[in-house]
Parts: sequence; structure tokens; C-alpha cells
Amino acid sequence: MQLHISPSLRHVTVLPAKGFKEFIKVKVGSKRLSYRMVFYCLLFLTFLLRFVFVLTAIDTIDGERKCSTLGCLGKKIGPRILGKRLESTVPEVIYQVLEEPSEQTEIQTRSESPQTFDEFIAEMKDGRPDAKTFAVKLKAMVTQLEERTRTAKIQEYLYRHVTSSSIPKQLHCLTLKLAHEHSTNSNARLQLPSPDLVPALVNNSYFHFVLASDNILAASVVATSLVQNFIRPEKIVFHIITDRKTYAPMQAWFSLHPFTPAIIEVKGLHHFDWFTKGKVPVLEAMEKDQKARSQFRGGSSAIVANKTEKPKIIAAKLQALSPKYNSLMNHIRIHLPELFPSLDKVVFLDDDIVVQTDLSPLWDIDMNGKVNGAVETCRGEDKYVMSKRFKSYLNFSHPLIAKHFDPSECAWAYGMNIFDLQAWRNTNISHTYYYWLQQNLKSDLSLWQLGTLPPGLIAFHGHVHAIDPFWHMLGLGYQDNTTLSEAQSAGVIHFNGRAKPWLDIAFPQLRPLWTKYVNFSDKLIKSCYIRAS
Repeated sequence: MQLHISPSLRHVTVLPAKGFKEFIKVKVGSKRLSYRMVFYCLLFLTFLLRFVFVLTAIDTIDGERKCSTLGCLGKKIGPRILGKRLESTVPEVIYQVLEEPSEQTEIQTRSESPQTFDEFIAEMKDGRPDAKTFAVKLKAMVTQLEERTRTAKIQEYLYRHVTSSSIPKQLHCLTLKLAHEHSTNSNARLQLPSPDLVPALVNNSYFHFVLASDNILAASVVATSLVQNFIRPEKIVFHIITDRKTYAPMQAWFSLHPFTPAIIEVKGLHHFDWFTKGKVPVLEAMEKDQKARSQFRGGSSAIVANKTEKPKIIAAKLQALSPKYNSLMNHIRIHLPELFPSLDKVVFLDDDIVVQTDLSPLWDIDMNGKVNGAVETCRGEDKYVMSKRFKSYLNFSHPLIAKHFDPSECAWAYGMNIFDLQAWRNTNISHTYYYWLQQNLKSDLSLWQLGTLPPGLIAFHGHVHAIDPFWHMLGLGYQDNTTLSEAQSAGVIHFNGRAKPWLDIAFPQLRPLWTKYVNFSDKLIKSCYIRAS
């Protein structure tokens, strides 16, 4: 088919490619036809040609190879427009072969099946096989490619699980060097804070932030980003909670790197009286949970060896084995009222966040009597991240969950939360948290799979006040669809997911948002070969 446009642009002529003397002429009178109109004409003709091609291809598959008249075309289009369907003439044997279970087909043909679609087409053209042979070879090829894709995907998930669950040697090096500094350098053993600033730790006129972590570099980034972006840093009290083994290196880092004028407190869990006396529910729950998981799941090897489950299910189970979900640092937030009995309000931060704005306005938010100020994750422009409801975390096929909760209820996020401790002390949130942990253990861990958010959703049910999404952008650790400009526009960004910014698997376009708060010229940082990329 040829297209001819007259020099005056007054006629557009479409000439058939073969043997037709007729032509179609579009008259436009005395007005010149604009180039835009010419473009639309071309676009329409292209669409028409493709439409006819598709119909012809369908006719060929169904056995009608001669369909070059308008009558035939009408015969094919008419029933479809009217909602009717012509009976297909595709050989029934093709459907039979494709619908058979894989075990009943000729599996041995997979080793001889084509490796690509182009090879398959070439083989079909050369061999001209019958319908059954065509279907068998097609199914063998697709099944083989599907198995290879599944295996590769599972291997990717396994490698990511191993990487995200491990401690990079650079961070391990930093911990060891700081432990050495703590034991040999008196400046690394300073009391934090200094005695004259201790009263500020219980003074509610300050802005109190809490971080629980055993990752020294991550804690430093959170503190640095918080202080640098705060309008009145002298009013910050930053409470860092860590475990016994990390306490000395953590104290050494913040002793050698003061954040003046902000006030920094570093405490180990063993420094809290209530934690060292009697039974602590969080410890009992963690021990039982860890033991049950090891028996129930059989470890990563058993998970990966499963040949029937989908890769995404396997990925979720691998993620559930992550050490952070059994870390005391991840559970300790449920004890904030006991940890800080004199404080009225705190902002709790995860160690994989970066602060990019002044957070003092969080204290001006009216919580309406609620306990937990959090960003909801069921609405937003990013449908991949902001589409989480209770059904995303809880198992509603279990009658105990189905009886008490609504699957469509909006979920919310940990990572940057405002906690009204006064209101919290008037509730039974902590008791509810442990009650449901026990129910999950009794149900063979079938109520939910991942970590502390599911029991948190249950415990804080009815006690959550939704805050503006500006204050907490999620997903920077498990999907790279977020652009740099979008991330830079958020008040707090959260690298939740496996691709933590301190790991090699971090998304390269997002990692600079975290590394900008690391001083790579620092002696300890350089000695452990910690680099920006």
C-alpha cells in the first residue's frame, strides 16, 4: 500500500499495493491540510492495517486461509460485536496436550526442546509436524523455560537473603576497632551524656528521640541526619538503646564523635532495672518464637528445596528467617513506657532511616488521644509500596484472625512513629501484643509470617493516628521505582527491605541519600575501607 500527498496538500491518496486502480481520495476543499491532520490520517491507516493483519492471522489459525473480501471480514467481525463466538477449528488434540498434567506428557522431550522461541519457530517450519507434536514440543519448551526461570529467581532470593542477613566485614571491622578504642582510650569511655546534662534526659520540654540498634554506622547516620536538619539541635535528646555486646563500641563511637549541641544518651539493655529483674515477656516470646521457627521451617535449605511453592512465597519465608525478626532491638519498642517512665512523648526511629527535614513539628500534631502516630500504607501514588492492608500481613484463612479483624483495614508502618506514652500507659497495648504472640505460637506460627509489625498492627488496633505521608517514605530497600527527586522531597526516607544502604545490594541511585551523612575521611571509617560505593 502506498500513500500519496499532493504538493498542494489538498488531497491524500491511498493506493493499494497490488493491481487496484481505485484509490481513496480525501478532499479538503480550499483549505490546506495541516501536518497534524496528515499525521492522524497516517496513524489511522496504520491502525487499520494492523487490525486487518490480526484478523487475518486469527483466520489462518482457525483454518480459514482465504479471507480477502469484505464479506468474509464482516462474517468474522459481526459475531464478535454482537457478543457471539464462532466455534474454533483449532485441533482438539492441542487443547488435550496443553491441559494434561506435566507428569503425563512426554517429559523426555524437554532435553531436545528448543531453547528459544526463534528456534521453536524454525523447527516448526522445517519439520511441519502434526498438531499433537506441535503441542508437545511447545509445552516442553515452555515448561523447561519456566523451571529455569523459577530456579534462577529462587537463587536470587537466596543470595539476597544471605547477603542481607550477614554483617559486612567493613562494619564488623568498625565494631572491633571501636571495642579496642573503648578498652585503651579513656576518651572513648566518656559518660554519655555528661553529668550536667543528665537532667535533660527526663525533661519533657526537650524533643526526645529513641533508636534501638546494634548497627553503629547506621545509628550514626540517623543521628547525623537528625541533628543536621533540626532547626534547634540544642533541644534534641537522642536516646540510643543497644545490646550488651555492642554497648562498648557504640559508646566509643559517640564519645569520639560528639553531636554537640544535641544531647546523646547510650544505654545497654542491661542498664535498665526492670529488664534485669524477673521474667521479661519479650525475652520469653523471642526464645519460644526462635525455637518454633527452626522446627517449623527447617531452615533456608528446606525452604529453597520446595518444588511446589511460588518463588514469592519462598522469598517471604526466607525473609521471615532474617535475624532482625528475632532481634531484641526489633521488639523493644513495645516496652517504651517502661523504658522511659518519666517521658510524655517520644519519636521512635528505625536504624535504616534518613532524616531530611526538621522533625520538631511532629510535637505539634494533635494525636486526638491516640497512642501511635504513623503513616498509613494503604493509599498513595506508589501502588507497589502503599497498598498494604491487614490482609497483607495477617492470615485471614485462620478463624482466629478472621473473627477479630477486617482484612481491608488500612495498615501502617513502623520506622518513624510518634508515641504518646501518657496515653499508652492507660491502655493494655503491651499485654495485647504478648497475648497474640502466644496465640501465634500455639497456632504453629500460622497467624502471620513476618516479624513485629503483624502483632503491632493487632496490639495498636484502634490506637493509631494517621499522619501525613510526607513524614515517612517507605520502600527504598525493596524496590527501585522511587526516583531520586521523589525521595528527596520526603521528610524521612526508610530503607526497609533487604537492600540496606550499607550493603552492596543497595540500589545505587538511592544509596547517596544515606552515604551523604557518612564522613568517609574519618580515621576509623577509612581504616575499615568503608566507601561511598
